[in-house]
Amino acid sequence: MKKYNYILVLVSIVFFSCKNEKKEPIASTNQDLIEVTKSQFESSAMEISNPSSQSFNIAVKATGRIDVPPLNRAKVATFMGGYVKTTTLLIGDNVKKGQALLTLENSDFIDIQKDYLEVAEQINYLKSEYERQKTLFKEEISSQKNFLKAESDYRRANAMYASLREKLVLLNINPVQVEKGKLTSTITLYAPISGTVSVMNANVGMFMAPSNIILEIINNSDLHVELSVFEKDILKIKENQVIQFKVPEASKETFGANVHLVGKTIEGNDRTVNVHGHLDSNTKQELLAGMFVEADILVASKKSLAIPLEALIVENNKNFVLLLDNTVGNNYFFKKTTVSIGIKNEKWVEIIPSNTINQNSKILSKGTFEMTN
Repeated sequence: MKKYNYILVLVSIVFFSCKNEKKEPIASTNQDLIEVTKSQFESSAMEISNPSSQSFNIAVKATGRIDVPPLNRAKVATFMGGYVKTTTLLIGDNVKKGQALLTLENSDFIDIQKDYLEVAEQINYLKSEYERQKTLFKEEISSQKNFLKAESDYRRANAMYASLREKLVLLNINPVQVEKGKLTSTITLYAPISGTVSVMNANVGMFMAPSNIILEIINNSDLHVELSVFEKDILKIKENQVIQFKVPEASKETFGANVHLVGKTIEGNDRTVNVHGHLDSNTKQELLAGMFVEADILVASKKSLAIPLEALIVENNKNFVLLLDNTVGNNYFFKKTTVSIGIKNEKWVEIIPSNTINQNSKILSKGTFEMTN
C-alpha cells in the first residue's frame, strides 16, 4: 500500500457527561489533502456526489421602486389660499372618497361670493334690457347702437356670472346658497380618492398658498413595480417575462411580478428604459408604495454542470471544492481544488468544466462546513 505522510492537527476534543458522544476532530495535512475518518463522515452526515446538469435562469439586473398608477395618487391643494381652520388627519390615516379633509378660512372667499351675488342680481335686468332693445331694433324704433350696447352688457355679465359660479364650485361653495344671501368665509376640502394619507403639510393656523400641496393620498390597492433597465439590456426584455425582486431594506423574501410594459425611450444620463411590472396578487398585500427594489428579469434559461451551493468554499474571493482524491481503508482523503463558477440560484452553482473538475468528479457535496470551521 502506498505510504502517505500525514501530519494530524488536533482541533478539539470535548467530553460530555450526559450521553453525548465524543466528536472526532477533522484531520488535515501540511500538503493538499484532508483526511476524514468513517466515523467523522457519518457523524457529520457528509455526502459525496458528482456534478450534475441543472437548469439556470439567465437574468437582467434592474433596480426600481414600488409605485401606484397616477389615478391612485392624489395631491390636494386649493386654487385660492387660506388659513387652516380645522383638521384632524395624520399620516397613515385612511380616508374615503368625498370625505371632508380640512377647512380653510379667508375673507377673500366672501369677496368672490359678493361679486357673484352682484352679477346674479344684475343679470336678469340686463337680459330683459337686451331682449327689449333687440325687439325695438327689429321694429326700427331703437338704434343699432343701443341694441349692441345692451347685447354687450348682457353677454359680459353672463360670462362673469358663469366664471364666478365655476370658481364657487371649485371652492366647494354652493352657488344656490350664495344667491339666497348665505355667505361664508370658510371652505371645506374633500378627498378626491379613497386611500391613505401619505403626506400631511397642514397645521391649524398655517396659511396654505395655491402653490402648496396640503396633503397627499395614495391608494395601495393597485401596486406595481417600476424598474430601470440599462440600454445594453433592453432588447432582451419582453412582455410577460418573470420578474423576481427583493426589498433589501425590509425583507429577505423574494417577490414575484411579470413584465407588462416596456418603455420606448431612453431617459437620463444613465441611459435607462422604464419597465412596468404587474405584481402577483398575493404580493400586493405585503408591500408599500415607494419601497426600493432590486430585481432580476428572467430572459432565458440554460442547462449547465452544477454542484450544490453548500459544496462551494469561498476564501479570499476564490472558489474551491473538496475533490475526493483517494480512500484508504475506511478513511477519505480530499483535495482542496480551485474551480471557476458561473450563475448561482438558491440551491445550485454553475461550475465551468476543467482538467480537474468534470461530470465524473467526486466532490464533497454535503458537510463542507465541518471541514472549513
